[in-house]
Amino acid sequence: MMIGKIWKKLVNRETISYLIFGVLTTLVDWISYWYMRRAGIDYRLATAGSWAAAVLFAFVTNKLFVFGSFDLHPKKVWSEFVPFVACRAATGVFTMVAMIAMVDGLGIKQDFICKIVVSAISLVLNYIFSKWFIFKKKE
Repeated sequence: MMIGKIWKKLVNRETISYLIFGVLTTLVDWISYWYMRRAGIDYRLATAGSWAAAVLFAFVTNKLFVFGSFDLHPKKVWSEFVPFVACRAATGVFTMVAMIAMVDGLGIKQDFICKIVVSAISLVLNYIFSKWFIFKKKE
C-alpha cells in the first residue's frame, strides 16, 4: 500500500525523536523568551536571545539523540556545528523578520501567538536542513 510506505518513511525513530527534541527545543526557546520578556527585555532582543539558547540545545540533542552522530572529534563536531548554526541563523532571520512583520507590520498585539506560528514553520525548516545538509548519513 502506498499510504503505508509513506507512513513508514515519515513516522520512524528519527522523525519521532526529532519531534520530541523539537518540542523540547521549542520549550527552551519559548521559556527563555518568556523570562526575558518578563524581565522587561524588548521582544526583538528576547527573540534573538531565546533563539541562541535554543540553537545550542538543539545542536547537542540533534547530533546525539536524533541523527546519532556520535563522533566527538573536534574537527567533526565543528564541521557539523558551523552549518547547523548557519542553517539555524537562516531560520533565525526568518523568525525575526516574521515576528517584526506580524507584531509591528500587522499590529498583532499578542506577540506570543506570533511566536507559536513562527516556531511551527521553523521546526519543519530546521528538520529539512538538518536531515539533508548537516547530519547526512554516509552512503
